[in-house]
Amino acid sequence: MIEVIPTGKALGAEIRGADLSQALDPADAGTIMDAWSEHLVLLFRNQFISDPELISFSRYFGDLDLCPPNATGKQYSAEHPELIIVSNVIVDGEPMGSLGDGELRWHTDMSNHPVPPKASILHALEVSSEGGETEFCNMYSATSELPEHLRSAIAGKWAHQDGTYDSAGAPQRSVEVAGVRTESPYARHPLMRRHPDTDRPVLYLGRRPKQYIVGMDAEESEKLLDALWAHATQRKYVWTHEWRVGDLIIWDNRCIMHRRNAFPADSRRTMHRTQVTGAAIIAA
Repeated sequence: MIEVIPTGKALGAEIRGADLSQALDPADAGTIMDAWSEHLVLLFRNQFISDPELISFSRYFGDLDLCPPNATGKQYSAEHPELIIVSNVIVDGEPMGSLGDGELRWHTDMSNHPVPPKASILHALEVSSEGGETEFCNMYSATSELPEHLRSAIAGKWAHQDGTYDSAGAPQRSVEVAGVRTESPYARHPLMRRHPDTDRPVLYLGRRPKQYIVGMDAEESEKLLDALWAHATQRKYVWTHEWRVGDLIIWDNRCIMHRRNAFPADSRRTMHRTQVTGAAIIAA
């Protein structure tokens, strides 16, 4: 029987009794979807599953995006183009995955794309001996408690979301695949969006590096963004997850931000990731 165990924090719940190597019973799938809608981030422990099983489970939440090429212009997995590898492991002088071992700043996945993903799913194959915790921030709560002067200041405003740097602060390199060169993209999204499933308004900050509010003076834009980010990332809105091998986590990319703590460079950490295709963002 599926059990839903809330973290007791601002968001998140553990799902017990699910074997993600098998097809889900419709009633269990419904329970999981309801729990995801309520708790925004779900944790499944002890899921020692294959990549095809990870992909099959991910499809319960929708269609999957294909993985973009990495910095060397290659797919992470020729066999499974939906798969993204997040790792600090070096193989034959090249990184096996992305994002290394440094801190990852608060962000929403792929906010610099015109249509960011609906959800992200991360499966732990190797975890670091220390550090590497992932923190999740409840943007519904941050929005409901947004001071009125900030809410008024961003009414109708859009933000430029830049992809020049990744979440670790490293420059994103353009890549060439089949003779076509792709530059790091950017997009502009409303600072207050409407969640397509719940119809709730939610603050959408995306990513901070090189961000600015469209149509505002640069100094005023920086001051307002600093205030928004300081409000949204208060500890009362955050849950911190300490990873174990076999953990699988899915989060709602439309109302969640997340970050990662750094970990020792000589400690291997490997995660396999999928992302669920989203829909165009609607301003609230």
